[in-house]
Amino acid sequence: MPNRRIVALGGLACGLAALAAPAAAQDMMRHVDLTSPAMAGAETDRAAIEAMIREAGGKPLDLSGKRLSGLDLSGLDLRGANLRLARLNRTRLAGADLTGAVLDQAWALEADFAGARLPGASLFAMQARGARFPGADLSGARLVADLTGADLSGARLRDLRGGADMRNQSMGLIRAVLVSARLPGADLAGADLSRGKLDFANLAGADLSGASLAGADLSGADLTEARLSGTLLAGADVAGARMLRLRDAEAIRGRDTLVNAERAIWR
Repeated sequence: MPNRRIVALGGLACGLAALAAPAAAQDMMRHVDLTSPAMAGAETDRAAIEAMIREAGGKPLDLSGKRLSGLDLSGLDLRGANLRLARLNRTRLAGADLTGAVLDQAWALEADFAGARLPGASLFAMQARGARFPGADLSGARLVADLTGADLSGARLRDLRGGADMRNQSMGLIRAVLVSARLPGADLAGADLSRGKLDFANLAGADLSGASLAGADLSGADLTEARLSGTLLAGADVAGARMLRLRDAEAIRGRDTLVNAERAIWR
């Protein structure tokens, strides 16, 4: 049953209720009131942020812990900004430059990052369910975050760092969660999504060349026409996955250790 406080959030809650829950260690929403001003409101406006950028003279802004939900910050220069623990729920950051920004533990439910630049950014433990990243650049970003139901269509995710760190799991398995996420045509070449949750994700036509999906959950995922040249799939669960018209399938690494390979759809 969905949390009653989430239901009260209206349109946002309706979208979230349909999304699958991530690993318990990453479910920060369980005891949070998403209707509160701290989560749904803003303590400033765009004009004030623009003034801060001018006054900073090119230095990264410190917006850590700020309440910025619902603002239109599209196109702003936020390179290197510290947005750790910031509230960005339904914030519009389309086309913004967040190169090298820190968004660790930020809340960005249904935020809009369409076409944004986030190369080298850190999104550790970020809550971004239902967020939009179509055409965004997250090359080399650290994405150990919850992007359940997010739209990353055509996004650039080369050398993404989303693998679980098995040396630091005192709170349970913390990993990239892309359950039911949309990644058609995404560039994931060289990405590390080992042990990631990608069940029911749409990876149709994605480039996974040289990527690691070792131990990942790909059950029910759609990999139709995905490029898998040198892709590591050792121990990945592909139950019900659509493995149709794969490109460079002969170059898959670890194919003989796939879990539930007989339950995948191959052609």
